Amino acid sequence: EEEQEEEFLESLPTDMMDEDDLQQMTTMARKASFITRDLSSCGPVHGGKKRSSDVVRSYEKVPRKIAKMQEKEVIHLLPIKDKSGVIPQSMERVVEKQPEPEEEEDDDADKPDEEESEGASSCYVGLTPEQREQLRNQKLNEKKHSIANLASAIVSDPMNNMKCVKELRGMLMEADPSVAVSVRKLVMVSLMEIFKDIAPTYRIRPLTAEEKSVKVKKETKQLREFEEGLVSQYKFYLEDLEQTIKDWKQKKRKRSQAVGLQSYLSLAEVAVRCLSELLLALPHFNFHNNIVVILVPLMNDPTRTVSDMCCDAFKKLFQQDKGGVASLATVRVISGLVKSLNYNVRPEVLQTLLSLRIKEVEMKKDLEASAPKKRFMTNKDKKKNLSRMQRKWKKAEEKLEKELLEAEATESKEKKIKLHTETLNIVFLVYFRILKKAQKSILLPVVLEGLANFAHLINLEFFDDLLNVLQNLIQSGDLTNRECLHCIQTVFTILSGQGDALNIDPLNFYSQLYRILLRLHAGTPDYDIIIVLRCLDAMLTRRRKQVSLQRAMAFVKRLSVLSLHVLHNSSVGILAANRATMHSFPKCDFLLDNEIQGSGFYLPELNEPEHCNAQNTALWELHLLQRHYHSVVRRFAIHLSRGAPSEGTASLSVDLSRRSPLELFEDYSLKNMAFNPPVAPPGSKKKDHFVVGETLLDGELQKLVSRVLSLVEDTQPDFAATYTHIRAQD
Repeated sequence: EEEQEEEFLESLPTDMMDEDDLQQMTTMARKASFITRDLSSCGPVHGGKKRSSDVVRSYEKVPRKIAKMQEKEVIHLLPIKDKSGVIPQSMERVVEKQPEPEEEEDDDADKPDEEESEGASSCYVGLTPEQREQLRNQKLNEKKHSIANLASAIVSDPMNNMKCVKELRGMLMEADPSVAVSVRKLVMVSLMEIFKDIAPTYRIRPLTAEEKSVKVKKETKQLREFEEGLVSQYKFYLEDLEQTIKDWKQKKRKRSQAVGLQSYLSLAEVAVRCLSELLLALPHFNFHNNIVVILVPLMNDPTRTVSDMCCDAFKKLFQQDKGGVASLATVRVISGLVKSLNYNVRPEVLQTLLSLRIKEVEMKKDLEASAPKKRFMTNKDKKKNLSRMQRKWKKAEEKLEKELLEAEATESKEKKIKLHTETLNIVFLVYFRILKKAQKSILLPVVLEGLANFAHLINLEFFDDLLNVLQNLIQSGDLTNRECLHCIQTVFTILSGQGDALNIDPLNFYSQLYRILLRLHAGTPDYDIIIVLRCLDAMLTRRRKQVSLQRAMAFVKRLSVLSLHVLHNSSVGILAANRATMHSFPKCDFLLDNEIQGSGFYLPELNEPEHCNAQNTALWELHLLQRHYHSVVRRFAIHLSRGAPSEGTASLSVDLSRRSPLELFEDYSLKNMAFNPPVAPPGSKKKDHFVVGETLLDGELQKLVSRVLSLVEDTQPDFAATYTHIRAQD
C-alpha cells in the first residue's frame, strides 16, 4: 500500500506546488478525518465528543431540501352506465408548480421607486438647472407627441385601434420622476376625451353563452369584439382613476411622504375632474353607478376643491336628468352616506338635492319635447299618390301608429312619475330623520330650505306633524332669520297648494313673519328678501280670502318702513308687493289719508298685526321714497301715493306693471356691479361766486332791510371829527 501511495504522489503535477504545500497535502491525505470533517466548523480535528447543542447547530447549517410533491388535478369525465348503475369516471393530471420567487427578488420588488429615483437622479448628475429643465421639456414633448399620435389613431378608427387604448393606458404608470406627474395628467384627460367620443349611445350588455355559440357575420363579430374591448378598457381606466384617488387618501392618512403629497393631490384632482366629466357625458353607458359610488363620498371631503367639483357635477346631473334613473341612483347613495356618517356631513352635500327636477309642470314639458312627432298624410296626398286599397291600408296603419304612440307616451310618463316619487320619498326620509334626530345640526338650514322647495309635493298625511315640528322650532328661538323664513315658506306653500282645502288659520306664522321684517336691512343677504317676497305672495295675495283687513294694512305699513332700510332692488320688490296687496285689499287706501279710522293709536313696536291699530297711521315713508336715488323706486313711490291707479299720469308702464316682485328684484339687482338704469351722479356743491345774504330774501324784505341800513348810516357817529375836536381843546 505504501508503494501505491508513493506512486500516486509521484504522478501528481508538482510544477505548480511548493514543497511545503506538497508535504502538507500528503500528511492530510493520510488522515481519514479530512474527508469526513465538517469544513465549516473551527474546532480541532480530534476534539472528542460534541455537545448536543453543537450537533443541533451543525444540522441547522445544512441547507434544507424538501422533496417537491407533484400536485395532481382531478378531471371529471363523462360517466359510464352499465347494469349495476352509473360509474363516475375521472383522471389525474400533473400540475407543474411554478417556482416561487426568491427572497432577494421580493426585496428588490419592494423598493422599485428607490431604484427608479436613483436611475433618474443619475441622469441629472453634473447638469446645471437650465440643462435639467431643458432635458425635462424635451422628454415631456416626446411624451406629448406619442400621446397625440395614439389618441388620433384611436379616434380615427376605434374598431381596429383598440390596442392603442391599452398602450395609452400603460402610460399612466410613467416611472420617470421628472415628467411622471405631467404625463399622467395628460393621459388621464386624453383617455377621458377619447371615451367620450368613441362610446356608443347605448349600454353594452355582456353576451350570453347561447349568443356566443351562434355563428354571426364578420361585421357583427367585429362589432362584438370592439364593444367587449371598449367595456374592458373603460373599466380598467375607471379603476386606475379610483386607485389614484385612493393613493392620495392613503398618503394623506400616513403623512409619511410629505414631499409627494402635493403631487398626489394634483393627480387626484385631475382624476376627480375626469370622473365628473364622464358622469355628465355618459349617464347611459356602463359603470355609471360605479362612478356615482366613487364621487358621492368625495362630496364630504375636507379638501375644498375636490368637494366643490363633486357637488357641482351632481347638481348638473340632477338638472339635465330628464328620465330620473341617474337621479334615483345618486339620491340612494347620498342617503346611505348621510346615515352611515350619523348626519355629520357638510351642508353642501344636501344642498345638491335642491337641483332635482321633480316638478309636475317640467315633466309634462319634457314629455311633449321628447315625444316623437309623426307626420301623417292628408286626404289630398292619399288620393293623389295611393289607390283605393292602399288608402284603406294606410288609414288602418296610421290609426295603429297613433295608438302605439299614445301607449308609449303613457308608459314613459308613468315610469317617470314612479321614479320621481321614489326619489322624493328618499329625500323626505333624509329630511325628516334630521328634523327628528339632529335638530341642532348644521344641516338644519339646508333641510328647511329643501322642505320649502319641495313643500308642494309633500303628502298631506305628514302635514300635521310637520306643522307642529316647525312651530316648535320657531318658538325655541334657536333659529336664524333665514331658517325661520324657510319654516314659514314651507307652511304657506303647503296651504296654498294641496292644503288649500284645510281650514287652518296659521296666525302664529303671520306674527313671526311680521316680527322678522324689522330685523332685515341693507346689510343682510339679498336671499332673505327673496324668501320674504315668496312668503308675502303665498300669505297675502293667494290667501286674500282668509286674511283680515287689519292684518293686510299692518303688513303694508311695516313693509313701507322696511323699504327705507334696504337696497334699491329690494325696495322695488317690496313696493311691488305692497301694490299687489293694495289691489287685493282696496280699502288699504285708508293709509293714504291722515284721518283716524276708529279708536286707539298706532303701536309700531307691537309684533301682533291684528292689534297694532295700523288703520290709524299713514304711509309717510312714500314721501321720502319720492326723493330716492333710484328712478324706479321714485316711480313706484309716486304710484302708490296716488292710490296705485291703473290709468292716468301716476300709473306704471306696462313693463313694470306686468312683472312680479321677484322678477323686479332680479332685474334691478347689482349682479353686474352697475345700476339699472344708470344713476345720475350728485351735483357739485362748490359755488362759483359768493351770494350776498340779502339776495336770498324776497322783494318786500329786501326793501325793509335797505331802509334800515340807510337809517343806520345816517345816525352813525363821526369818530374822526370828534377826535380832532378833542385835540384842539388840549
